Amino acid sequence: MAECFVEMNGQTLASPRKRPRRDDVSKATVVLGAQWGDEGKGKVVDMLAIDADIVCRCQGGNNAGHTVVVEDREYDFHLLPSGIINPKCKSIIGNGVVIHLPGLFDELEKNEAKGLKNWKDRLVISDRAHIVFDFHQQVDGLQELEKGKKSLGTTKKGIGPTYSSKATRNGIRIADLLGDYSQFMEKFQGLASVYQRMFPDLQVDVEAELIRYKAFAERIRPYVVESVSYLNSALRNGQKVLVEGANAAMLDIDFGTYPYVTSSNCSIGGVCTGLGLPPCNIGDVIGVVKAYTTRVGDGPFPTELLDATGDLLQTRGSEVGVTTKRKRRCGWLDLVLLQFTTMVNGYSALCVTKLDILDTLAEIKVGVSYKSKGKKIDYFPSNASELGSVEVEYITLPGWERSIEDVRDYEKLPHNAKKYIELIEEKVQVPVKWIGVGKGRESIINVY
Repeated sequence: MAECFVEMNGQTLASPRKRPRRDDVSKATVVLGAQWGDEGKGKVVDMLAIDADIVCRCQGGNNAGHTVVVEDREYDFHLLPSGIINPKCKSIIGNGVVIHLPGLFDELEKNEAKGLKNWKDRLVISDRAHIVFDFHQQVDGLQELEKGKKSLGTTKKGIGPTYSSKATRNGIRIADLLGDYSQFMEKFQGLASVYQRMFPDLQVDVEAELIRYKAFAERIRPYVVESVSYLNSALRNGQKVLVEGANAAMLDIDFGTYPYVTSSNCSIGGVCTGLGLPPCNIGDVIGVVKAYTTRVGDGPFPTELLDATGDLLQTRGSEVGVTTKRKRRCGWLDLVLLQFTTMVNGYSALCVTKLDILDTLAEIKVGVSYKSKGKKIDYFPSNASELGSVEVEYITLPGWERSIEDVRDYEKLPHNAKKYIELIEEKVQVPVKWIGVGKGRESIINVY
């Protein structure tokens, strides 16, 4: 059979059937929240970023809040990937992220004051990312007011309205801002008019905003690339890519506790659509699990504790939202929920964080099954009303009642703490690779 050749970009390429298969293409490692967020993903990303060449955000906006503690300095990230602390690592804000430019530069300045260095050499922004404007944030608040008692408890950061603009195809992307400015002006005026018709009380100083964004265009231009080619080229060249999911599986717009969710896919599918990565280029998927359960905002929460134990977890765990500053609702670990998000995301390993917060408890409960209308169910309810009415069946384990904050070796954990971890592995059928027992990056136990 005669060999077939193809011309591309001036190069002659052999037929795909004749070319050797590239098994050496790197695979991205993905870190995802396995509950309702605030599991400690930032710390895990910071730990793994030491060996990464590129760390990416793939969805969400500055409604996310990741805290990283390095040498007693606490960095708060909302739009920036947590890996930006690593001086050898590029940080990509992917096409699936929605970007509030004033918030981005404010975040950079605040973290720079805390010690973040040389970020200008390492920040990369996708030209396909959509822009969150101030009027999106105002609309977010107005929509919540309209809902009254049925409000969803959003962060009012304009994330939902921006994704709505994206879906109705009148959104504005970074590429528009950096392209023909007269076309950007036209799109901006049109989008502002749409919202002003919907909300007559909405005030937008269009002329002032256009002047402001002309300046933003020049500030952001040096960091913007066509990120799909950039990222796929990096993988082909053997670079190590780490993806940092924002929010968490139970806030996913498809698989979360709808409608009490965020506006993006923060499960594994959002990695492909938010970065332009094919599924075959995804390697390990790490689920980050808090040793108990928390959530911010409204919505069903089957294992919630509205008692002194819940207050204890909230106080000991410093459970206050990084973005919203609201107290987090606290409850026992819910393994039914975790089994469901494992099904969706396909975790290859787990990191259990904040195990030390349980140190003082004599007994610890773990939710292991649900009953709905008196009958045990083998699914995670899709309907918020059904989920809100389930009866949780618990296993009660003895606590370890001593501090594990200084433990760095799995074998040195108390017997009952190891039993707790083993129960998670047994029920979820995913190995626990890391355990967090404190705030700093050094307080993670490597199990294997």
